[in-house]
Amino acid sequence: MPRLTHASLLALSLLGPSGFAQTQEPAKIADQYVKAAGGSKVLSKIHTMTLEGTFTNTADGKSGTYTLDTKLPNRYYSELVFGDKNLIEAYNGKSAWHRTAAGDLGTLLGQEGLQLEAASSYYNSRFLNLKKNKLALAFVGHTQVRGKDALQVEVTAPTGVKREVFFDPQSHLIVKETGAVGGIDEELMYDDYRAVDGVKLPYKIELHRGHDAYSVDIARAAINGTVGERVFDFPIKSQVKLPDLKALFKEIDDNQKAIDKLKENYAGTRVEEETEFEKDGKVKKTTVNEYNFFYLKGDEVSTLVKKDGKPLSDAEQKKENEKTQKEIADIQKREAKKEAKDEKAKEEGKKDKEDDDVGIETFLRACQFVNPRRERFRGEDVLVFDFEPNPEYKAHKLVEKIIQKLAGVIWIDEKAHDVARLEAYFVGDFRFAGGLLANLQKGTSFIFEQAYINNEIWLPTYMEAHLGVRVLLLKGFSLNAVTHYSDYKRFNVETLSTINQPKGAAPTAPNPNDPTPEKPL
Repeated sequence: MPRLTHASLLALSLLGPSGFAQTQEPAKIADQYVKAAGGSKVLSKIHTMTLEGTFTNTADGKSGTYTLDTKLPNRYYSELVFGDKNLIEAYNGKSAWHRTAAGDLGTLLGQEGLQLEAASSYYNSRFLNLKKNKLALAFVGHTQVRGKDALQVEVTAPTGVKREVFFDPQSHLIVKETGAVGGIDEELMYDDYRAVDGVKLPYKIELHRGHDAYSVDIARAAINGTVGERVFDFPIKSQVKLPDLKALFKEIDDNQKAIDKLKENYAGTRVEEETEFEKDGKVKKTTVNEYNFFYLKGDEVSTLVKKDGKPLSDAEQKKENEKTQKEIADIQKREAKKEAKDEKAKEEGKKDKEDDDVGIETFLRACQFVNPRRERFRGEDVLVFDFEPNPEYKAHKLVEKIIQKLAGVIWIDEKAHDVARLEAYFVGDFRFAGGLLANLQKGTSFIFEQAYINNEIWLPTYMEAHLGVRVLLLKGFSLNAVTHYSDYKRFNVETLSTINQPKGAAPTAPNPNDPTPEKPL
């Protein structure tokens, strides 16, 4: 019989009767943590948490101060101060921002911003109400942390951002976390847990941030202390006075017709990638479709050309082209009908009912605008500000109710009178027909981004949506959709009109690869 070494005994202790590592239920691991950290009743009453202390850089021995503040529902502030420099990463519930050691202050975009948003949701959830907080757990396996056994669980946010959390199987407390925050990889090791108002909090933290390592000693830990909203917002000295938003938004609205006309000089390629997830955050399926598109009367007219990287067959392409022709005809009929209606209303001196639709005035009333600042975006000067629901506004129409559920951040080019970027998310569930038809779940978020093309117009370059949806009271699903726009080409609009078409026939959909563009972009 072979001799059992210490290493082999350790390995056997991690194995089940079948000889394979026993699978743990991640929800059970989370429940054990909740009980060990203070219990669900105590943790659910945490509104704010503060950790303050000092740190030493393990490489050069320099010291400084450390602060971590969290606040419900989704506020996060982390700061390292050394000398006259400080590193800040924060999420104020609407936008993510940071301050570098060089003193640069700015809004975080894309994945970096999503990472901070996910960190805020994670730290405020405390592994309570996982379904409500849209956090998916998956058991990764047994591993070692500082030479001791640990249970590794992967936590996935609705946006797909992942964080690895390691639990001590004896104390059930968290001993380690890894994940990217604001574009920087971080690893945190926790030790010396102490009870603070019934909550177990670590008093020793080893923080690895990028290439730097800090040994943090907590001097003050507080539960439900006073933490004002200003803590999480941009520093006041970095903010500017907002212009007359009513006038600015009206200029954007008035400029839309001119923008739509300019768009008709452009065509390009659009690639849509949709990823559906299982309840544990694992990918269920992914589809990728590619389209050629152009603009007509303010609408984006598209023709599918590839599925999952493969060109369509001749028969499939013919069918898609026919669908495009029908769409063009429908747009032309709609515009002709609208023009006739407008003309009749003008002759009769009546106000068109469409003028009563929800417009910029509703947006101004339904939202509050805060944290104005000026930044550079894609090489252009833009005005940036956060927005959030106005609790005093009473919504009646569907669009009003949707607007009042949104919070986020917007980038505006004041000179071009257009939106350069928009980030928004639902602060609560939104139910269509009282939830009978569909329930768009809290945390559902959207990103829309444009680029200034040919020094004349902002055109879409990127769209991202993270959807949590429950349809017809059935099982819900989560879906991430990412759209990339590229290969913009400028055309002489006359070349896109009907050419060699029978009288009365719809024009052929322009293919960006066919006509000779005036200028590729």
